[in-house]
Amino acid sequence: MNHDTIDDIVQAVIAEISRDNAAAAATSPSSPSSPSSVTEDERDALPDLSGETFRRRVSVPHPHKPEVLQDLVNSTGARVAVGRAGPRPRTTSVLRFLADHSRSKDTVLKDFPMSWVEESKLLELRTEIIEKDQFLTRPDLGRRLCKESVQLAISRCKPQPQVQVMVSDGLSTDAVVVNFDEIIPPLLKGLENAGLDVGTPVFVRHGRVKVQDHLGEILGAKVVILLIGERPGLGQSESLSCYMVYGPTVEKTVESDRICISNIHAAGTPPIEAAAVIVDLAKKFLRDGKSAGATR
Repeated sequence: MNHDTIDDIVQAVIAEISRDNAAAAATSPSSPSSPSSVTEDERDALPDLSGETFRRRVSVPHPHKPEVLQDLVNSTGARVAVGRAGPRPRTTSVLRFLADHSRSKDTVLKDFPMSWVEESKLLELRTEIIEKDQFLTRPDLGRRLCKESVQLAISRCKPQPQVQVMVSDGLSTDAVVVNFDEIIPPLLKGLENAGLDVGTPVFVRHGRVKVQDHLGEILGAKVVILLIGERPGLGQSESLSCYMVYGPTVEKTVESDRICISNIHAAGTPPIEAAAVIVDLAKKFLRDGKSAGATR
């Protein structure tokens, strides 16, 4: 394929996207911006294919009942009513898929900014992971705190709390950053109102789920709550999971001892609702002397 052909394809794609934007703007209730308020860079910029304009649009040409398809699109995050060009997906659908895929990869690969950790006022601990590539290829090293962090936890964290709260990046930096303010304050307040003794909240960089067993054993915590970024899906990179366990130890705790609440985000389980459920489960764990569902 020569350069002229590639240029023709690129121009055709840009033209199609521009037409789609014009159609969306024509049906939008908001008033269009005046020409003087749009900069040259904004006029030349390509649209954000991961935005709501494209997510909530029916792309099936000449639908029999467009309102039915629109209701379907509005009710799910799945890729429905995208249309096709012959036997193939439409160009915009393919580009949107690639854009969502790139966003998902980005949230896995990027590191937490130090400024965020400082603003969160959480004590930062680290696992045995040195850098991000190692985190992705050696999950076993993300299950234990490094020696320096073990000593830091012993010296700075409250010993033998009833409840220990942990936050970790896991496989989605965005999940923690986006949901933090919506879940941590009501969670800590709910635990306090329940009269529970809460330990020193910590942030664990490059953590895997079982790191909660290591910290729980070090501090002698009764219940350990870990909020960690989920592996992102296409178009959803802000999903948080909560893993809870009673009396964890590195050697004895097994996966069936854990309870997981997943899909915590604005379009899934609302963070504030998840916080209330987590508090109730923590009280149940302490009352029963075991994790819900644990057999030992």
